[in-house]
Amino acid sequence: MNRQIDDVMELCSEISKIEQIKVAVDNSVQGAAAASGGAFLGGVLGGPPGIFIGGALGGAVGWWMTSGKFRPLHQIIMEMTPEEKMELYSEVMEELGNLAWDNVAGLILSVMRKSSLKMKILSIIISFATKQLKVKIAS
Repeated sequence: MNRQIDDVMELCSEISKIEQIKVAVDNSVQGAAAASGGAFLGGVLGGPPGIFIGGALGGAVGWWMTSGKFRPLHQIIMEMTPEEKMELYSEVMEELGNLAWDNVAGLILSVMRKSSLKMKILSIIISFATKQLKVKIAS
């Protein structure tokens, strides 16, 4: 991948890391499997009342499995596909304009010195994550 794209991804990752942005990881399938598995097992072992009890217990286990699961956004940025990286790169470059840099450290330093630019790029990252990557930003 182009060095300039890598530099911009590193910038996005660093801003996300500094701001400690986390996203909720969707584990709905695992939760549903626990709930339905509990209902099935309860039905096999206890008939109709077992379905009710097993479903309730399975639902509780499913809730426990899926609650509080978060991942840092900076990690997700670095794991994006080349196409997603290119799209985020294009959006960030519209904001950076003709800013020149020699290396990733120079780029990060230039952006961090200008708080309004940093906030605009953070806004682009969050918007991209919610719209394109379909993740929920954790508060």
